[in-house]
Amino acid sequence: MKRLVQGDVGAGKTVVAVVAMLAAIQAGYQAALMAPTEVLAEQHYKKLVAWFNLLHLPVELLTGSTKVAKRREIHSQLETGELPVLVGTHALIQEAVNFHKLGLVVIDEQHRFGVQQRAKLQQKGESPHFLAMTATPIPRTLALTLHGDLDVSQIDELPPGRQPIQTTTLTGRQRKKAYDLIRREIVQGRQVYIVLPLVEESEKLDVKSAVEEHQKLAEKVFPEFQIGLLHGRMTSLEKDEAISTFRDNKTQILVSTTVVEVGVDVPNATVMLIENAERFGLSQLHQLRGRVGRGVHKSYCLLMRGAGSTDAVERLKVLEQSQDGFFIAEMDMRLRGPGQVLGTKQSGLPDFALASLVEDQEVLELARGAAFRVMEKDESLNSWPLLRRELEWRYQKMMGGRF
Repeated sequence: MKRLVQGDVGAGKTVVAVVAMLAAIQAGYQAALMAPTEVLAEQHYKKLVAWFNLLHLPVELLTGSTKVAKRREIHSQLETGELPVLVGTHALIQEAVNFHKLGLVVIDEQHRFGVQQRAKLQQKGESPHFLAMTATPIPRTLALTLHGDLDVSQIDELPPGRQPIQTTTLTGRQRKKAYDLIRREIVQGRQVYIVLPLVEESEKLDVKSAVEEHQKLAEKVFPEFQIGLLHGRMTSLEKDEAISTFRDNKTQILVSTTVVEVGVDVPNATVMLIENAERFGLSQLHQLRGRVGRGVHKSYCLLMRGAGSTDAVERLKVLEQSQDGFFIAEMDMRLRGPGQVLGTKQSGLPDFALASLVEDQEVLELARGAAFRVMEKDESLNSWPLLRRELEWRYQKMMGGRF
């Protein structure tokens, strides 16, 4: 199996991965799940521990923060086959990590990993099955073109009971409305995310930062509430503490950078306020919005745009009008270009000078079909020397000069 599962935020991709892992373990193999950030890896780990403990299957977490003694213990258990499931970040592809019998590789948010990184994890086993997941859903034809060696499955509906999220764009003059809504929701026992684009203040950019905003909100705006802070420069322990105190409702507001985009699951949170929303792509805003609306209560996403960002109004209207991740990702690609949205530099696919990955999907499909026919006739491309030379050059460039 070589498959990409794409679905909207909260569509249930992790459940699909868990079923595949159980099938691999039942057949006598090990499974590995690699995530792009420690926050997301830890979230996956906690979910898998809760589920797999019921089946008496051990699960371990390996990240850059794992202590040396624990790391050695994990390495040993992997090599002997005692450990059936390992979750981690880039730490999984280090040379010291050796599996006894790796049968399934699962990669979450796979567009955030380079080609080499994905290949390194697959090389830890003898042709293991490969399952990639992404919450940036794109049209099927484009997905097949980007990930030519993968079959593509789409989860195009959300689990029953998920509430639609009321999304509103605001300007600085309407800030009081936002703060009134936040106060009202907290009084009713709910919780709130406030997301900032930067960790610290920048002299070059007129953009709010998480550290300064946290201090201002705690001292001047919401002194009556407990406010937490989460950003990428914090240690793993500090991040864990910030997330767990918010999850336990010990803090009512979590001020964060985009590290909260994936992996933080608090059903009691009902408001997402995003500052300087014009600085984010639509797909990223949709991901952030997906942090709320996970419980039974009505949820809100407030997009606060900065001064002088009139060009962003039309773009942000897309989020006000749609909750469909596939439609939003396609609009994002039209507005910003596929390279920005998909990270196509990592996939090896260039932005074209004339063709459009969004507009010319029929041509893409024809080209893909032609490529398969060529490979069926002559897999080594001996009859196509110029094509072979071009492909070898592109592959070397993509793999950092190694072939």
